[in-house]
Amino acid sequence: MQHPVGAPLPPPQGPGNGLPGRPPQDRHPGPAGPPPIPQQPPVAGQEPQPSAHGHGAQPPAPGQAPGFPAPGHPAQLPAPAQPPAPGHAPPPPAPTQAPQGPAQGHASQPQAQLYGWGGTGPTPPPSGGQVTGHVQLPPGGPVPLPAPPAEPGTGSATLAVLLIGPAGAGKTTVARLWAARRRVPTAHVSLDDVREWVCSGFADPQAGWNDHSEAQYRLARRTCGFAARNFLANGISCILDDAVFPDRPVVGLGGWKRHVGPGLLPVVLLPGLEVVLERNAARSGNRRLSDEEVARIHGRMAGWYGSGLPIIDNSTYDVETTARVLDDVLARSIASPPAW
Repeated sequence: MQHPVGAPLPPPQGPGNGLPGRPPQDRHPGPAGPPPIPQQPPVAGQEPQPSAHGHGAQPPAPGQAPGFPAPGHPAQLPAPAQPPAPGHAPPPPAPTQAPQGPAQGHASQPQAQLYGWGGTGPTPPPSGGQVTGHVQLPPGGPVPLPAPPAEPGTGSATLAVLLIGPAGAGKTTVARLWAARRRVPTAHVSLDDVREWVCSGFADPQAGWNDHSEAQYRLARRTCGFAARNFLANGISCILDDAVFPDRPVVGLGGWKRHVGPGLLPVVLLPGLEVVLERNAARSGNRRLSDEEVARIHGRMAGWYGSGLPIIDNSTYDVETTARVLDDVLARSIASPPAW
């Protein structure tokens, strides 16, 4: 209703004001709702029922709570929403209506394909197929011995190799080249590199062997063993290198066998002392040791002779030749595993 400019405004719509016979909810309408239900003529002997909008509402009967149906007359509940027919998308929501989704526990086909769920939890990856981002965990058991290859050398066998040698023997360089030249995926993990992951508080080997350096060595060895098992569980061979002493159980083969398994193939790389001293002199940083320390380590490595492990004297070999000899030695170790 419009009023001319300057005319007095109508009285406020409060209690006692407004048109007679109109309830307050009619004077302050809310959002548009469903149309009123037509009133049925009353049956003889039956109380008239209130309408949906309050028109013609009767006071509740004695003993009846307001808003509840009379005894013997159940309330009329709205019919449950029916799911859309197969092949028909649900109708678009009204401007004031919340979007309608599929029935609880049943996702529509496009949503199930897009998000990978069906209302009951994540969809497990299909068995036997490759899934992007799915990485297998390492097996609980130790790494077994590989099967003998049907071609010369190690071929396509999945191997776990431990290359042993003193400082300056070239074990890290040879291991990296051997891993890079194989025809199958092969990883290289150096224990010295893993030890240097500790930036603050690193136990420098040049500071001497103590409880701190031994604890970090054990931690690095266990980390290398887990990495090797993880690689092999996913079809990737792994070669590790470490200065393992034959006369010190704490840094001996027992720990490697425990962390990797009996399928680990150890090979000793032991050139002459003069070659080791020359290579150590070309190093820098904490990888370079004193000549006295290098000579002491080299002398203790001589204990591997007579141990039954394969030993390669690479004093006259370059890196390429040493890697090729290593592959031949490993092929013989697969056919006849060493006892250690």
